[in-house]
Amino acid sequence: MQKQRMFNQTIKRHLSRTAGRRLLLICLCFIAISALAGCKESPSGSMTQQAGSQGSSSGGMQAGSSSSVRTPPSSMESAVSFVVFDASRTFPEGLDDNHNPYLEYIERHTGVDITIIAPPYSSYQEKLNLIMASDAQPDLINTSDPAWVSRFVEEEALMPLGELLEQYGSELLEAFPKEAWDAVTFNGDIYAVPSLAEVSGNEVMYARKDWLDALGLDPPVTLEEYYEVMRAFTYDDPDGNGRDDTWGITIMPAGLSRTAPFFGAFGVPRSVNGITQWKEVDGELVYSGILPETKEALSFLAKLYGDGMLDREFILNKNSTFINKIVNGSVGMFSATWFDTRGPILDNMNKDPNAQWIRLPYPVGEEGQSGTAERDLLQSYSVIPARSANAKEVIKVLSFIAGDGYRDLKLGFQGEVWHLEDGVMVTDEGKHNEHIYRGTLHAIADPNDPAVRKERLDSLGKQYEMNDNVEYVLAHVLRSDFRGPPTPSMGRYGTKLQKLEDEAFTQIIMGISQGNAFDEFVKQWIREGGWEISNEVNAWFRDSKAWEGQRP
Repeated sequence: MQKQRMFNQTIKRHLSRTAGRRLLLICLCFIAISALAGCKESPSGSMTQQAGSQGSSSGGMQAGSSSSVRTPPSSMESAVSFVVFDASRTFPEGLDDNHNPYLEYIERHTGVDITIIAPPYSSYQEKLNLIMASDAQPDLINTSDPAWVSRFVEEEALMPLGELLEQYGSELLEAFPKEAWDAVTFNGDIYAVPSLAEVSGNEVMYARKDWLDALGLDPPVTLEEYYEVMRAFTYDDPDGNGRDDTWGITIMPAGLSRTAPFFGAFGVPRSVNGITQWKEVDGELVYSGILPETKEALSFLAKLYGDGMLDREFILNKNSTFINKIVNGSVGMFSATWFDTRGPILDNMNKDPNAQWIRLPYPVGEEGQSGTAERDLLQSYSVIPARSANAKEVIKVLSFIAGDGYRDLKLGFQGEVWHLEDGVMVTDEGKHNEHIYRGTLHAIADPNDPAVRKERLDSLGKQYEMNDNVEYVLAHVLRSDFRGPPTPSMGRYGTKLQKLEDEAFTQIIMGISQGNAFDEFVKQWIREGGWEISNEVNAWFRDSKAWEGQRP
């Protein structure tokens, strides 16, 4: 409810600005939307957040700091309204989405007066639907849901951006790779400005080195060696306390998270977020979840569970319980995120002075295959509703965010969030957390410059090896052969099919379903919408191949 009140107050404050009749109508419409939606929660309202790069802020900004006295320009050339997802980030005292030095920094350098509208976290996507159904609309909407973008492209409710970008956004076109623009191209035209994820991959294997040393074991490389290490971690008392209280490995039940490297050992680009991973087989694209190699990977995980090495309570794991098992020393190996060295791994070492962790090579399968899943290349999409009268100004702002303003927005202001020591960037972690709300702004058009990423991650502590982990992941990502935008059928059937897959795979691993359970899942997946998605994906694949053949 507090977030709801802040949302309404933002609108009311904006009514006092002299931005013209049109923005007044927009604001009145948003008040009505807010009243209609109330505080209802929607399962579709949640959006992923890269921990380690966009966490919640803490602490407060001292009055009189250089940030607190920054002022916007006295006059603006134009005014725009942006609907953004702020992930319920908190602000230092006296600041909010519309009153903070980073927004003022953008306004000062673009001459554009920006009103930020941040619907509540719990009902974000629901509010976007209501906004799109209203008569008055904002100038930009940011979402992480590609199916939402696809839906409103189909309804011709979003503005095609190709000519606009060529005329006013050449810097934007150069800032992002071709594959990012391909992912936002529908029917031959661009309909969104992409924002890249920190890394287009995620999981990397880590193990307790002190447990390996105590048991006289070398770091595992092959699947067989992984199996033997997990067996020893489970049954050979690696922590030396004389109790049977350790597991070889644990995973997450939702989407079988933290299992991608094991699927990689069978050559499977394991889907992480919906139906995104496809593999070319005999000239056609096949969804990774129905490949025969997926069946083999599930059999390996089922053996781990049946032999007692996979945490028997993994089905109950939530993120907090999963992390607690790492921190409390119950598990000797897990598929970590690239930033877990600064999270549960660090917390475990602080709790147990004897604990040591090392990154492992990805497990190698019988045919020499290895790697991890590719995450979605894009973290979000910035679209312009078709009825916006300020598209040029939106492109101007996004060009600054992804261009000249990118480094300050990503790193924070020099002298406040970070400083140089002997030419090396050092981040004040307290100020970094205090200013983390800036992520709302740079996330709407983030080109993820590798040099800036390295500066930022190394400045938070080179001992955590976060940038090294990112580079390692990127070197071993199993990339999907489908690189196009989400298809209409993905939006219609994706959620249902993902639930079907999660339930079937979990039951196979736990031994609840045996025999031909996987084959039955494949038939059901195809029957309940998968065939439609496959047809659309392969139509894109044929078109892309034909286009490639026409290249000089």
